[in-house]
Amino acid sequence: MNILIANDDGIYSPGIAALARVATRFGEVRVVAPDVEQSSMGHAITASRPLSYKKSPIEFPGAEAYKVNGTPADCVALGTHLWSKTDLVLSGINMGPNLGNSMWHSGTLAAAKQGALLGIKSIAFSTFADKQDPDFEHLDPFVEKVLEQLIHDGDVGLYNVNLPRTPVGMQWTRQSVRLYDGRIEPGMDPMGRKHYWFTVVPLEPAEEGTDRWAVENDLVSITPLRLDLTDERALAIQVQAAKWQPS
Repeated sequence: MNILIANDDGIYSPGIAALARVATRFGEVRVVAPDVEQSSMGHAITASRPLSYKKSPIEFPGAEAYKVNGTPADCVALGTHLWSKTDLVLSGINMGPNLGNSMWHSGTLAAAKQGALLGIKSIAFSTFADKQDPDFEHLDPFVEKVLEQLIHDGDVGLYNVNLPRTPVGMQWTRQSVRLYDGRIEPGMDPMGRKHYWFTVVPLEPAEEGTDRWAVENDLVSITPLRLDLTDERALAIQVQAAKWQPS
């Protein structure tokens, strides 16, 4: 099995090294990651300038590794072009969760979505990070178990996986869709210039069975996703109201 790994934290992130280490147990691994951090880039692609790649300045035992002057989605697009026999795309492990509404702007998930758009099974991994790096050795067996479960599923599939700091189990979940404050926090830089931070804080508690609820209860959250964003319920209502059916 040929496994392509990307991320949005960049080639130097300890999270991508941890994911590559587990992935080498399942097949031949190639790492293609941004040369600098590209967090919250969403599904941005580079169309205004050419892309290039170089050999990674750090070693990934058992895997080839390259850095790209582009976005997470660029890395998967370029990686699958250079390695046309890619069987699986992995993204992460992101240094920070990608739960609920954050899926919309996550560069980690965008890399996986790019793989799914190309017809390749793709899995995004994220975990919590604060002043200290996550304990990737502790997370290792849970990442391995997720891969064991999802790799042999026959569907192409797109999955978003979030790992709590100290998992005690795993659960299939749905996306938590809740209102967020979207507050802008003004500040001042050392030169006396105004700057602003965009903050995203949930305003409501998580519902049981959602990704947020799972990680709050120390469960690895596995959320199956789809590329079709159509609101089937709203579409059915509008078609019925118009009293016509497309030919």
